[in-house]
Amino acid sequence: MTPDDMPLLRKWMYLPHWREWWGDDPEEELGFINDMLEGHDPSHPFLFVLNDTPIGYIQYWVIGDHQTEELCKEYPWLTWLSPETVGVDLSIGPADLMSKGLGTRILKDFTTYLRSIGHDDIIIDPDPANIRAVRAYEKAGFAVIPEFKGRTADCLLMRLKKGNTT
Repeated sequence: MTPDDMPLLRKWMYLPHWREWWGDDPEEELGFINDMLEGHDPSHPFLFVLNDTPIGYIQYWVIGDHQTEELCKEYPWLTWLSPETVGVDLSIGPADLMSKGLGTRILKDFTTYLRSIGHDDIIIDPDPANIRAVRAYEKAGFAVIPEFKGRTADCLLMRLKKGNTT
């Protein structure tokens, strides 16, 4: 992803299916992503494409880079995970591409890539009310981390099953 992709991402972030799960302030989220592009945040943003057309956004972040005192107060579960664990977030761009298996397919491909570069412990943290996302992540090989269930406020921590090469 490059700064040239920000107008497309901005367009998507204002869509209802994005705002429902990415928060009430798209400009704040875009600011976080811009920080990534400028090197102020060590997370890694990407657009994913289908037939050479961008159709969604995906990012990964290393837990250890976010285990700051401030973030751990807001999200205590960060302290329960290894610093080497990586988290993934994704969204399909246009709403008409949802419920077609693309999220599952992209997540499988992306986690294969993450493992190929040495990331073996991979999590994702959907809102538990986002049933569509939870089901897609399960199909991609993720399972709820039982010991954390009900202890993470507004997210459901899921881990890619060991040995799952998707």
